[in-house]
Amino acid sequence: MRKPRKRSFADLVLENKRQILKDQAAMDRIEARLEQKRLNKAE
Repeated sequence: MRKPRKRSFADLVLENKRQILKDQAAMDRIEARLEQKRLNKAE
């Protein structure tokens, strides 16, 4: 049997991005965090 090919870091990042884009709750949390950072920098 062949060993499954190890995925590169870039492949893992792309897969993670796709999953996050599908997950609306995660997107909302990320957007809220970014908004908070922007507000803190503006002060």
